[in-house]
Amino acid sequence: MSEEPGRPTRGSDDHPMRKVARQVAFEPSGWTGERKAKVENLFDDLAPEWHTRDHPYRTQPLIDAFERGGPITPGVCLELGSGTGIATPWLTPRFAVVMAAELSANMIELAPEAGSRVRADGSCLPLRDHCVDAAVLVNMFLFPAELDRVLAPDGALVWVNTSGDMTPIYLPADEVDAALPGEWDGVAAEAGWGTWAVLRRA
Repeated sequence: MSEEPGRPTRGSDDHPMRKVARQVAFEPSGWTGERKAKVENLFDDLAPEWHTRDHPYRTQPLIDAFERGGPITPGVCLELGSGTGIATPWLTPRFAVVMAAELSANMIELAPEAGSRVRADGSCLPLRDHCVDAAVLVNMFLFPAELDRVLAPDGALVWVNTSGDMTPIYLPADEVDAALPGEWDGVAAEAGWGTWAVLRRA
């Protein structure tokens, strides 16, 4: 993993968000109403300074995933956990439609006018079945059943942790694969400070 100067080191195995990420991915009851409210309030509070996390090394894993993760249909993209839209302007030229979904209202208010911004809970998306060609999750919780529902049969899940295993909301690629329903194939790598995986149904 790259040790470029300035790499964030906010995450660790005992970080509270790390524990939530694993529970949400592997326990159907892990995303409770109380937990949702706490996460929403946390990111509402973080929203005013979220732009300070933007850095070229943050975007490198996403760029590398699209370059080396195999062909991705340039139709409908769901950017889940879009925050203040750091990645959204990079995604919009690459897809016919980008739906940038975020739980925090304050994050949405500070986001740029790029894509279609939607306030939504990742565990219960206001989307029809199998309508998404690419689901892009950057430092986001994994809701396996809901992603399986909305992703097209030949769709791609793009999973990015911008600081690799130092990302607070983090799962390694093999655990993302294990959490998803059914059989999936994919490719994973490192770039910049981070890690990425692109997964498709086998």
